[in-house]
Amino acid sequence: MKKKKLRSLWISLGVILAFVLAVAGIGYAVINSLKAAGVVSDRDITNTIQVGGKNLLPIPIVLVLIIILLIVFWKKSSKFNFLLKWESCVAFLLTVVISLSTMVFGPMQGLMNANNAASSIKKVSASTVNKSDELSKTITNEGSVLLKNENNFLPMKAGNINVFGWASSNPIYGGSGSGSTTTNGAVDIYQGLQMAGFKTNKQLLNFYTKYQKTRPVVGMWGADWTLPEPESSKYSAGLLDHAKKFSDTALVVIARPGGEGADIPKDMSKMDKGQVYKNKGDWDKGQTYLELNKREKAMMSLVNKNFKNVVVLINAANTMELGWLNDYSHIKGAIWMGGPGMKGFSSLGKILKGEINPSGRTADTYAYDLKKNPSYNNFGNFMYSNAQAAYVRYTENIYVGYKWYETRYLNNEKAYKKAVQYAFGYGLSYTKFSQKMSDLRTDSTTGKISFDVTVKNTGKRAGKDVVQIYYTAPYYNGEIEKAATNLLDFGKTKSLKAGESQKLHFTFNREDMASYDEANGGAYVLDKGTYKIQVKNNSHDVIASRDYKLADKITYDKNNKRSSDQSAAVNQFQDAEQDGTGITYLSRKNNFANYKQATAAPSQKAVLKASLINSATLAQNYKNTLPKTGSMPTTGKGGSLTLADVRGLSYNNKKWDQLLNQMSVKDMVNLVAFGGYQTMPIKSVGKIGTHDFDGPAGFSSFFVKGLNTTSFPAAVMLASTWNKDLADQRGEAVGKQGKEANIYGWYGPAMNLHRSAFGGRNFEYYSEDGTLAGKLAAKEVAGAAKYGVYAYIKHFAMNNQETNRMLGLMTWSTEQAIRESYLKAFEDATKSGKAHAAMSAFNFIGNRWCGANNALLNKVLRGEWGFRGFVETDYYSGGFMNATEAIANGNDAMLSTNGAANAKVTDTKNPATVKALRTASHNILYTVANSGAYAKGNYKKGQSVLWNYQQTYKNYIISAIVVIVLIQILGLLIFKKKYLAKN
Repeated sequence: MKKKKLRSLWISLGVILAFVLAVAGIGYAVINSLKAAGVVSDRDITNTIQVGGKNLLPIPIVLVLIIILLIVFWKKSSKFNFLLKWESCVAFLLTVVISLSTMVFGPMQGLMNANNAASSIKKVSASTVNKSDELSKTITNEGSVLLKNENNFLPMKAGNINVFGWASSNPIYGGSGSGSTTTNGAVDIYQGLQMAGFKTNKQLLNFYTKYQKTRPVVGMWGADWTLPEPESSKYSAGLLDHAKKFSDTALVVIARPGGEGADIPKDMSKMDKGQVYKNKGDWDKGQTYLELNKREKAMMSLVNKNFKNVVVLINAANTMELGWLNDYSHIKGAIWMGGPGMKGFSSLGKILKGEINPSGRTADTYAYDLKKNPSYNNFGNFMYSNAQAAYVRYTENIYVGYKWYETRYLNNEKAYKKAVQYAFGYGLSYTKFSQKMSDLRTDSTTGKISFDVTVKNTGKRAGKDVVQIYYTAPYYNGEIEKAATNLLDFGKTKSLKAGESQKLHFTFNREDMASYDEANGGAYVLDKGTYKIQVKNNSHDVIASRDYKLADKITYDKNNKRSSDQSAAVNQFQDAEQDGTGITYLSRKNNFANYKQATAAPSQKAVLKASLINSATLAQNYKNTLPKTGSMPTTGKGGSLTLADVRGLSYNNKKWDQLLNQMSVKDMVNLVAFGGYQTMPIKSVGKIGTHDFDGPAGFSSFFVKGLNTTSFPAAVMLASTWNKDLADQRGEAVGKQGKEANIYGWYGPAMNLHRSAFGGRNFEYYSEDGTLAGKLAAKEVAGAAKYGVYAYIKHFAMNNQETNRMLGLMTWSTEQAIRESYLKAFEDATKSGKAHAAMSAFNFIGNRWCGANNALLNKVLRGEWGFRGFVETDYYSGGFMNATEAIANGNDAMLSTNGAANAKVTDTKNPATVKALRTASHNILYTVANSGAYAKGNYKKGQSVLWNYQQTYKNYIISAIVVIVLIQILGLLIFKKKYLAKN
């Protein structure tokens, strides 16, 4: 009997151990799969355990108690042990159900909402997907840039063509991270050629796929930058002989990946932590990733030697050094296609054979030597020696991209031609155009200026042309910094037949030519003098010019604000100019006399001023409390008003106060804390939850698999169309897909600048120019809003590098550069696009995190520009991020799914904190109430605010409890029959 009882004990303990190991194994496998997919990091896992652990703690406690009881009482009678085991099982099951229930509907609800979003996501209709695919093709048709076409070699007849370069077998469709592009159902390069009637050399394709089938991963948690180009010796004589017989024409594909989390390497001999390049010897010391490496050069020489006609496809969003296009005698043509999306390569063959006439223009300047760009030395990894903080200095001032080259080499054509290969706005066509500019029509009272440009197709093929309008403001040596030329506006013609003309009308206000003057408290000003308004073929080549003369200086101050401003601009970022080390900013004075000093690499021993450390938004300075002021706002007051009742009402309508009074402090805390890929449902005000998804190239999700939304061409490809209508259509397409899928928040578009060619996320940002970016972004935002989708303009602001973005990246710049360059696109998207949501950036402006920057979020965004809506952080990671500090300074929601690391506001007995929570809630609710989520037909008053999965879980919980009750009854019946009946 004793052995039998002992055996029974070991069996029981074995079952428990097996259960624990199974759960641990499943958990380990799930966590590893999520990490591998880039959904979570180690920090996310730690935070989630910290938040949810308290709710799950009763489970191991009960399990340990059961084990102890089994061991202590194993010698007891069979009757006692039966009851002990059965009741232990029931107690354990009940503990699991209660623990999981409190976790799902408690602290883990944000994460559960994101993980179970698929339960309320709908399929996008086939017709909408097809229309979006066609739009993607149109964007690539118009965004592809013809860089070179010697002796009009292109277009060519569709026939046999050899395709060289390993990248041809695995091209770049977009980038990685939140702006990633799915390749499911994508048209590849070979398919794109074949669809146009070309026949490709299968032996070459097989050679490349056999050499390496998959592309090394450049991801958020690590980057393998290896370019798997075969060595030239790998091309056998037989392979080359067959290729030469197949065709005397070769298409060479050169590609470069990019993505979130890592910038493009500036020195291939020095890989940053978490980055690798596996083919040793590919690069000379000091070479950048945006140059050709040794294998690529050898391949180019091989192709140039063996084939009469060579066309190069540049498949890279980042601006490469392309001087080598002139070094190989048989290169007859070159086409740029950076980030064409799922369907974009369907345009390639059609462009080569002339079915499509390329009309794209570069969205960036292509320089021969990227190391001579004034931003080069001040882009990358820099840390203060006396503080746990990274920094970057925008010492090039306002001279970003073409504004540097066109100003530096003004009246020095020879030097310009040595520095710049392809100007900003450059692009060739298969036909020719003329552009004639009318005289200016001016209104001195309103400041309005208008004119027309008549475009005529003077060639023999149908095609589209881009009209680019620039202005030159009068510059006075040593005074306000001004670039020699500035993009003012642009337009694109319809497809014009040979001999056909079209008139494009342009209207703007003279205030659009104002420069920001930091003197005397700051203001936008128009200096007196002659302003040149020019029609250009690109940033360099002038077609026509008209003068606008201003007799007196105009200052746009509080008594004369710009017509587009809600309140006049004044200095807000003076504290972001100096870190205590004496930063020198590039100045046009005396033809950039301070160039060497301003653009020098910073010292590796830079010391941040002590007062800036103490006042910085760093973790060690946070107190998680605000100064106690005012009386406690009303909270938790009963009422029947719902969010639907205030839809369409002005932000300041009194009914909003009534609605906000109904919210409890807990409601507000949760609404603010759990903003990760959603806005939370709030029962007290009848607020349903919304899905807010990535990303800039169309809706995507780390959590929901099987989304049938479209991966559009990358933003840089859209920018290269120079077509506002296409931006509007892409916004509409995203909005329509969101409406059909039940996704009403869009984490896009992204509109930071290509400050440097090495920016990892340049693919998802439009351009080096704020005007081009802003006018396109405004159209996308407004287009999405037509279907009730609120677009998060991001990353606000100055998030122009990935390196050290999570380390408190202090960004130093002049206020003029901040306003004229880095805020310009956001300003247009807010004023013209009517954006109602924004995503703050990881980086700091000066020593203040963008998500807790009152000057940025309240004084400029809301105060000057009139923004109405809410601001959310970028992915919430704790550290320098802090919810209390955020809501006090205009950032309303945390992109967090677990509420960890101070994402939850705790200082809720403080009236000032509750008031800030109330304002944040108001901002979030205002945007959601006026979105498609509450449009007629989408919301029924009185409907449950529970998500679909929550209702399902609720039913599961009820069912589980019923089952546990039945198990308890069954146990009692068995016990009665087995043990009591004998008595």
